[in-house]
Parts: sequence; C-alpha cells; structure tokens
Amino acid sequence: MLENIFNLVSEYILAPAVGLLVPDSYASNALYTLEVLVKITAILLPLLFCVAYLTYAERKIIGYIQCRLGPNRVGFFGFRLWGLGQPIADVVKLIFKEIIIPAGANKRLFVIAPILAMAPSLAAWAVIPFDETLVLADINAGLLYILALTSLAVYGIIIAGWASNSKYAFLGAMRSAAQIVSYEIAMGFALVCVLIAAGSLNLGRITDAQSGSVLHWYWLPLLPIFLVYFISGVAETNRAPFDVAEGESELVAGFHVEYGGMAFSIFFMAEYANMVLISVLTAVLFCGGWLSPFQGLPYLGGLPVISEPNIIWLLVKTSVFLFLFLWFRATFPRYRYDQIMRLGWKVFLPITIIWIVVVSGMVVGGVGPWFN
Repeated sequence: MLENIFNLVSEYILAPAVGLLVPDSYASNALYTLEVLVKITAILLPLLFCVAYLTYAERKIIGYIQCRLGPNRVGFFGFRLWGLGQPIADVVKLIFKEIIIPAGANKRLFVIAPILAMAPSLAAWAVIPFDETLVLADINAGLLYILALTSLAVYGIIIAGWASNSKYAFLGAMRSAAQIVSYEIAMGFALVCVLIAAGSLNLGRITDAQSGSVLHWYWLPLLPIFLVYFISGVAETNRAPFDVAEGESELVAGFHVEYGGMAFSIFFMAEYANMVLISVLTAVLFCGGWLSPFQGLPYLGGLPVISEPNIIWLLVKTSVFLFLFLWFRATFPRYRYDQIMRLGWKVFLPITIIWIVVVSGMVVGGVGPWFN
C-alpha cells in the first residue's frame, strides 16, 4: 500500500512539478532526486515522531511500574488527553532555551559534536528493509554499512567531552567511549554469526533466509548471540543499567553536562534514535523482520490476515524490544564501571568467538530447519 501511495505522489505531483520547473534534459535526474528526497522524508519524519513520543512512553510506562502517574497535564486545545502534548511542549521549551557555550570551549567542535552523535543513527536507516520491497537503498553490504555507521557515533561523544573544556565532561566522554567501543566489538562478532548463518550481508536476504514460522527465525539457533547482541545494544546506547556515562553522583551528567537547549536535546534524541535502530535491527537480524510468526504453521498459517508478511509485524517486534529498553531502566540498578567492562570483555567476547565456530559447524552440517 505504501508503495502504491508513493507511485501516485510521484506520478501526479512530482512529475508534473518537474515538467514545469526543470528543462527536459535534466527532468529525469531531477525527478529521481525528488523521489529520493521524498523517501528520505517519509522515513525520517515518522522516526523523529517516534523518538519524541518514545520519551512520553518511557515516562508513562516507568510511572506505571513505579506506581506513579507520569505526564498527564499537557494536552491539546484545552483537553489533557492523558498528557499527549508533553513531547511537543518539551520541544518548544528546548527550542527557545539559550545555548550557552562555555568560556574556553572549542566553539566549532562544541556545535558539531551533537550532529556527529545524531547523524549516524539517522543515516543507518537508508538500508533498513521495512518489507520485501520497501527499502531506500537495497545494497549488498547493508550489514557492513550499519556496523560502520554505528561505530561513528562515539566520535560525537568524545568531541563533546573534549570541546566542552570541562573535566567532568571529559571524564564522562572517556568512560562512555570505552564502554561503546568494548560492546561494539561484541556486537560486531554477533553480526558475523548472522552473516555466516544467512550467507549474505544484505538485510533483506537475511530476513528472507528466516522464512517460516517463529521457530525458523535465527533467535533460536543463535540464542546466546541474540541475547549478547541486544544487551550490547543496551550498553552501546548508554541506557540503564549501563548508563555510567551519566552517573550523576560522580560526573553530574557525563559528556553533555555543559550542553543546554537544542544542543542537549540532539544528544537526547540521538540516544532514543539509537534505541529504535537497535530494536529494528534485532527484529530484522534475529526475529524475521517483516515476516509473520504464524507463517507455515498448521492452523494459523492458513489465515491470510495474520500469516502474510508486512510492515506491521516489523513494527510490533520493534515495539516489544523498545518496551524492554524501558523495562530495564525501571528494574535494574546501575552497574559499576568495572562490572560493565568485565561483562563486555570477559563474558560477551568469548561467547561470540565460540559461537562463530558453533554456527559455522551448524551451517556446514546443514542443521535444520535453519541451515538445510
């Protein structure tokens, strides 16, 4: 349906506009550029909307877990509507807050750092397949592209801590960078296991390789890797219980302690955008992406409504993993820094290395129904 809507927009809006404003010799290139921009906008606007209301969902869910109400005052047009206007109010407040650059700070790097933290989490969506045909760039090295881009976010954090000219910010940046790099290695080896299992770096083909019911997905043969990847994703996004970069008792607020207004909000948005990205990747790599969990089952598999693969299944799976992010924050206490480093280097790294050998053996042996 989404593809049909885009074709109608291209045929009846974009093509006539290009024909009126652009010479014929450049019309095809201009139309292609406009179509790509429309696709990018169609991905980024819902993503940013999701990021905004993920903050609302977090406060409401954690409030429910802790027997509180959460935001329930700010609504629309005089109606409270369970506080649904709170994210909009937060955005308006942050837009009008002054951005104060500390004396002695490197002004250019101070401004660039939030952009470097946010840009990779947005650019990674170029290769995310929403269904069999709905993907912006269906490249063969999609998994490698994701790994390369997500590794760039650490530069924004390091630059933010150094450019602030603050010892607290710098210490927070070093701790956060060490944590991200440590768990990035475990995540990289976990992706190698998925690559071996699917025999492709293309995210669409990885999803197609999991065709079948919920028992055909990679979460079952790669269960330890599935858990390592998701927990490493929680650590890489600096979320509780791994949020030592924001240990208020030690570092005030970590690497972004000197930031305010929209500059701070971009760091905040980057954290939530990375949460959504990790959740989508977990769904695509280990839980069948847009595939239905009832596909191929004896009774439910014959029902067309619930057995057909579509984007709804991907959104449902992503929502489940996002809920786990919020549940962890309300449940677990913050780990000590040495515990976090020990978990990454002494537990997750050996597990992933061993499991690469195990998965290779299962692929060579044709263990079914995943590798036959």
